[in-house]
Parts: sequence; C-alpha cells; structure tokens
Amino acid sequence: MITFNTQGTSMPDISQAEVSAWVRRVAKSYAKVVGDINYIFVDDETMLDINRRFIGHDYYTDHIGFDYSQAGALSGDIYISLDTVSSNAELFGVCQDEELRRIIIHGLLHLCGLRDKTDEEREQMKQAEDKALNDFPH
Repeated sequence: MITFNTQGTSMPDISQAEVSAWVRRVAKSYAKVVGDINYIFVDDETMLDINRRFIGHDYYTDHIGFDYSQAGALSGDIYISLDTVSSNAELFGVCQDEELRRIIIHGLLHLCGLRDKTDEEREQMKQAEDKALNDFPH
C-alpha cells in the first residue's frame, strides 16, 4: 500500500491515485513489487530535525528515506521537504510539480537499489529519474 501523509505542512496538490499507479509501474520495471511505502511531506524544520536525530547531519535535504524492504517487496518511509522541493524547483528552473515528482520517484529508486554517492551513480540515478518522469501521465 502507498500512503501519503503530512507533518508540519499541507498536503501537496497531487493525484494520489495517479502517483501511486506510477510508483507501482516504476517498481515493476525493476522487477519489484510495492509493499508499504509511506510518503511523508514535511517542512524544512521537520526535515532538519529528522536529519539531526536519525542521520547525524546538521543541514536541510529534499528527502530522507528509511528502507524496510524485505523479500522483493519495497517498503519504507520517504520524507520529502516541500520547502526544499520548492527552492530546488526555482534553482533548477523547473515547475514545483515536476521537482516534486522527481523527488517522489528518487526515493522509490533508492528502495529499488539505486544509489547516488559517486558521479557515476548520480548519472545513473538521473537517467532513471528522467525515464520514470517520462512515464508519468501528463
């Protein structure tokens, strides 16, 4: 099951049914099935608190994921800072909806096993994001 929740912010204007179907399609393209994925939309201060408490980082990020996947079923909590998504959209010159979709799928791709620590991994992640974004119904 895919759920969408908020903490410290309002729910973004997304079609939860469309996004859920899209997330399932992308997972399937990696031969994965969706277990329980919880998207939690937060503000920057909540994200900073999560970063400090669980990751040991003292800075803002656009997302943090906690992977609970087992036996091929993707499960996890994916926290997304809507404040940082908005800032990044402006920085990258894209609309907020597109940047939000990129971060939503970025979190899923991490659950699928993709990483982004090295330049090569970041390039592979970007290509996977772009491919998934092209599959989103417009």
